[in-house]
Amino acid sequence: MRLPRISLPGRGRRGVPDAVVAGASGATGVGTAPAVSDLPGVRPTALSWRDLTSEAVAGLASRPARTLLTVLGTVLGISALVATVGIAQTAGNRIVGSFSELEATSVVVTNETGFWGGNTRTAFPRDVEDRIGRLNGVTAVGVLGTVPMGENYASAVQLDDPSGLNTFQIDVYAASPGLLDAVKGEIRMGRWFDSGHETRADDVVVLGPAAAQRLGVYRVDQQPVIFLGEKPFVVMGILRDVARQPQLLDAIIMPEATARKHFDYQSASTVQIDVALGAAQLIGKQAPIALNPDDPTVYRVRIPPSADSLRNRVEGDVNSLFLILGGVSLLVGAIGIANVTLVSVLERVGEIGLRRAVGARRRHIATQFLVESTAMGLVGGIIGATLGILVIVVISATREWTPVLSPLIPVAAPLLGAATGLLAGIYPSLRAASLEPVDALRAGT
Repeated sequence: MRLPRISLPGRGRRGVPDAVVAGASGATGVGTAPAVSDLPGVRPTALSWRDLTSEAVAGLASRPARTLLTVLGTVLGISALVATVGIAQTAGNRIVGSFSELEATSVVVTNETGFWGGNTRTAFPRDVEDRIGRLNGVTAVGVLGTVPMGENYASAVQLDDPSGLNTFQIDVYAASPGLLDAVKGEIRMGRWFDSGHETRADDVVVLGPAAAQRLGVYRVDQQPVIFLGEKPFVVMGILRDVARQPQLLDAIIMPEATARKHFDYQSASTVQIDVALGAAQLIGKQAPIALNPDDPTVYRVRIPPSADSLRNRVEGDVNSLFLILGGVSLLVGAIGIANVTLVSVLERVGEIGLRRAVGARRRHIATQFLVESTAMGLVGGIIGATLGILVIVVISATREWTPVLSPLIPVAAPLLGAATGLLAGIYPSLRAASLEPVDALRAGT
């Protein structure tokens, strides 16, 4: 072990003053024997950062297993923090991308009065698709309304058992021909009704996949018939999926004209508009005016929030959960560093006493243990940052995402680890610096 260089006048045996030797060996006297650096006429010792660093590395290397276990706590904490921030940014970017493809292109106009009975004063005009379709930026538009069924239930005759009749209470909606494109729907079999069916008020329906399964309708090539009350309707198509208006998945959909012919259907309650990317805000302002120039306030418009606010909200939700876990892991790592550093101080009491006896000052002892704890935190931060980045890459690859991480994170993570080690080593280093040379030498023997 390298000892600090000192310059002493009148050295005794082995260059150590007689007073110190006598005090260290337990000679009788009053008070505590001073350290060499505290004697009159002695120039204070000086330790370079190179010496401190080499001493700290030697101290850590002498106990590799304990050092490794101590660093592990910081590794877990830093890797959790880095992975949390990276996954939050990556997920936020991915969700915003999906949002831009679906929600950012959706505008919904509702008639609140229409929800409660279809008041004609605020009912949508019959030419909704023409009015909205003329707006610049609209790619598809369709209307949707609930058909009042009363005591009429949906039923279907089973092909394998014509004598049986399955009866269910299933929601029935009236829609326009353009609704399928507006909700980004897919047809599994058959097709969606067109303007011809609407004009003729044909008795045809399209089933959602859940409704078709409940009614036992699995194919449409033989034109199966379902009954709404006592009225028969030909099933001309079955949906596969819809990206918007998910209630259609378990519903029966018919043309608006058909609903008016057979049921007390007055007006649609919802206008679903699909717009070009970036046009949602503008269409949201123009749509009510196009529908009712005299009083556009009778309609309520739902437009998507901005992509930036959504990204921040997603990242905030993810961070709020996982940052707590990362913080707890980092706290455990800090406690581990503090505990091991304190144990190291207690085990090296004799070494501390010898160093103090030959001239090391209190700040030298404190600085050495601070360097050791900071080094453990720094190493843990570097390893933790590396593992955290690997976690981000692996998760992104398995989910087919594009990994996103701020360039400041890999730089800040090791510094955070070093700061954690520094703070964790304050108490043990002060404890080591407070040891008196004679007491330390006695305890170390």
